[in-house]
Amino acid sequence: MVIQENMSIQRKLEVLSDAAKYDVACTSSGVDRKGNGTSMGNSIAGGICHSFSADGRCISLLKVLYTNECIFDCKYCINRSSNDIARASFTPQELSELTMEFYRRNYIEGLFLSSGILNTPNYTMELILESLRLLREVHHFNGYIHCKAIPGVDPGLIEMLGWYTDRMSINLELPTADSLRELAPHKNRKNILKPIRQIQLGRKNNREHLGLPDFQKGQKVLTTAEPKKILLSQEDHDIKEIITSSTNLVPYQRKPMINRNFVPAGQSTQMIVGATQESDFQIMSVAEALYDNFDLKRVFYSAFMNVNQDSRLPSTELGPPLLREHRLYQADWLLRFYGFQTKELLDDKHPNFNILLDPKCDWALRHLELFPVEINKADYYSLLRVPGIGTNSAQRIIMARKSAVLDYKDLKRMGIVLKRAVYFITCNGRMMYPIQVEENFITRQLVALKDQIPVGIDKDITFRQLSLFDDVSFQPERSMAMKLANV
Repeated sequence: MVIQENMSIQRKLEVLSDAAKYDVACTSSGVDRKGNGTSMGNSIAGGICHSFSADGRCISLLKVLYTNECIFDCKYCINRSSNDIARASFTPQELSELTMEFYRRNYIEGLFLSSGILNTPNYTMELILESLRLLREVHHFNGYIHCKAIPGVDPGLIEMLGWYTDRMSINLELPTADSLRELAPHKNRKNILKPIRQIQLGRKNNREHLGLPDFQKGQKVLTTAEPKKILLSQEDHDIKEIITSSTNLVPYQRKPMINRNFVPAGQSTQMIVGATQESDFQIMSVAEALYDNFDLKRVFYSAFMNVNQDSRLPSTELGPPLLREHRLYQADWLLRFYGFQTKELLDDKHPNFNILLDPKCDWALRHLELFPVEINKADYYSLLRVPGIGTNSAQRIIMARKSAVLDYKDLKRMGIVLKRAVYFITCNGRMMYPIQVEENFITRQLVALKDQIPVGIDKDITFRQLSLFDDVSFQPERSMAMKLANV
């Protein structure tokens, strides 16, 4: 371990922002909170990005760790205790003032805060909580805050943190309990899922307290009925106990003296993809169960990078599995917005996605008996299952055909991606071209499309953390010193 005494705030920022680059951040706020005239900042529902670095990237959040010191030794983590790296920690005052100074200069719209574990989980969480308290109650910061909670901390700390943040997340890390035991032996699934359940119930109780519905538009109904299995191991009974229990919630006894809702933007989690041998079917089954039983807003998938070059980890000589990560995100979208279920997309015979095709095309090719779909007669949900037709396009079709009989020219004007949809639809009983509805033929045509693989995903990709100093010469330490001296 590299120990540096009397480290400047700028040096701490360099170390701790670089250490945070492997945490996935959600750049949409999920809340719509306007300025109230007495606090600084607001949070816009449509997104929080508006500033750009010198190379054109958008700067939205100050994404940083509170500390990169850690008592755990997770095999995949750059900040694990056995690594010999430079270590740094903020103080609550430093972090809160740094955030405010960046915000005043319009560099950021919010804070994304994660952390290693300093001494104990509770000790670290208390420091983080104090940082957020200073931001909200002393500096009157009204902007967006996303905080990652530490598994295993006291439920009272989780409850208090929920009143200061807009979004919270607790990383699931790996898809199964067996993998967690193998690569992160200091963590266990129950300690991760209990605070996730607590946040879910806290949000539900807060909405009931305000007289709002139990679930928001677009969310699935919360149920404690027989849960789906989310672990393919012997620990399913522990997960069932957490899902069906309502005793993990800490009541409002410690609500801070600020007018805020409990985690208003919801919660998310993150899974590492490719560090262990789980199939796409296992990963998506876990994600689906989290959406159904824990009311999560998002599950993030992070392609594994062997930053430690550990012999116990798989080789990444060919680079991280970015294309696999991309397919999982596409499938996740199908689960959340298109009405698909994991068992429709994958099964034990087909446990992994075809990386050459997006999941919807892959599904359609394996269910050609359902196609072609007649555009002028199919219901909304049948249209959603056609490759090249999205939610907005399906709604346009439903509305337009009330007053007209649609043809392919109409579909093109509506934004339907005909180069994919043409193999699966008819207009007025005819296909656009004489097409052979046969799996191998359509597969060859779809694979040949250049947009099946995102631009740049198969090229050299760097993972340099976004720098807030790309186009400015700002010295936070000097700025704070001037502020304290009332200059």
